[in-house]
Amino acid sequence: MMLQRVRAAALHTRQMSALLVVGSSPPNLKRRPSVATYSTASGRRKLPMNTGLVFVPQQQAWIVERFGKFNRTMDPGFNICIPFAERIAYVQNLKEIALDVPHQSAITLDNVTLQIDGVLYFRVTEPYKASYGIEDHEYAVTQLAQTTMRSELGKMSMDNVFQERTSLNAHIVEAINTAAEAWGMRCMRYEIRDIQLPNKVKDAMQMQVGHHLVPWSNRKDGCWIYSLQLGCFVRMGEL
Repeated sequence: MMLQRVRAAALHTRQMSALLVVGSSPPNLKRRPSVATYSTASGRRKLPMNTGLVFVPQQQAWIVERFGKFNRTMDPGFNICIPFAERIAYVQNLKEIALDVPHQSAITLDNVTLQIDGVLYFRVTEPYKASYGIEDHEYAVTQLAQTTMRSELGKMSMDNVFQERTSLNAHIVEAINTAAEAWGMRCMRYEIRDIQLPNKVKDAMQMQVGHHLVPWSNRKDGCWIYSLQLGCFVRMGEL
């Protein structure tokens, strides 16, 4: 039995050595793509090749490096690029881009946990900063929108979140623009798409249908409300 195990281990070692010799990767190892790409609305695409005579599409900016150093930004239209000495390093989309901000939890000023998501609209204003200022500007602005939204919601109560949604969006846009200026980007607008309340809060809001809330701040035994259906005061937890 021991001899069979030694032979199996030796055979596996020879197979792995043969894979490394021919340049193949082991089946459980993932190889990083060696071709440079850039993101578009339809997915990631390969960077254009330097053929000497290049045509830059409208609403795009191509960053050219000469011997590994930034040289210029090619504008839309006909351009000349020196082969071998220059390469197209980055392609920036100058159109307005819409990004989904994923669901996240945020705690309001009155300690209510909300599940909220939104849509962020931004555009690249300075291709040089967007290329060299940050690695992935779309991922960075999405994370910035999430952290800013949590920070702004922490300053407001739950009722104000629904009543002042427009001002909340404006504050988020202002905070994002302040931080994203170094990335050559500008946030055009931010829209809250969906707000999900906890189940207990939903039950309390549905419970108030047909009842009139009477705030008794001088009572120490909880919140009491006057029920139009029952015709008397009852403790809120007894409904």
